[in-house]
Amino acid sequence: MTAAKPRARSGGRGRPAKATGLDLKETILDSAEGLFARHGFHGVTTRQVASEAGVDTALIHYYFGAKRELFDAVFLRRAEILNQARSVSMDAYVKDHGERMTVEGVIAAFVDPLLRISQDGGQGWKSYFALVAQVNNTPAWGGETMARFFDPVVHQLVDTLKVVRPDAEYRDLYWCYQFLTGSMMLALSETGRIDSLSEGLCHSSDLEAVRARLFAYCAAGFEAVVAKQKA
Repeated sequence: MTAAKPRARSGGRGRPAKATGLDLKETILDSAEGLFARHGFHGVTTRQVASEAGVDTALIHYYFGAKRELFDAVFLRRAEILNQARSVSMDAYVKDHGERMTVEGVIAAFVDPLLRISQDGGQGWKSYFALVAQVNNTPAWGGETMARFFDPVVHQLVDTLKVVRPDAEYRDLYWCYQFLTGSMMLALSETGRIDSLSEGLCHSSDLEAVRARLFAYCAAGFEAVVAKQKA
């Protein structure tokens, strides 16, 4: 008689068989990501994540600890990919363009990897970008979370923009980033707001339309701020 395959809810209190560990961790992270994206951090319990993932709640505590540690693991998993993609993109832009760099080109190098990943990466990435947008607009702890996961690549953007426009004040560069990230995350959230507002003329899921407009929009705002401060 063939032995039954171990199940996620068996093998001791929260301890899975080693062979299933990696797959189970990814399943838990996927389930948590979708729930956090839909309901926010405070709207989700570890019991709900366990139910969605089809595992015992003890397994979540075994792998991740408390709910905040699970949330951080969800955030970190894709943040590392995004940070590397944007850093490599900006490095390549600097290498290829040198003294011919423009503000719009730098912004495109920073933002376009996110658009490409959203277009090609499947529903998991859609959920992740919705989650990042939520965190970015959470006053209590959103700023601290964004700083922990994304500050180095943002500083790389600001420093590269400073090379392109050495006359710009760092204070203005950071304000411009603040406005850029708001536009970027709203576009990546694909909320459907523009669909109803434009009565179907525009669609939030049309990331090619976003690509054709967002970089120029943000660059023009940046140039206007710098010009106004010099006047």
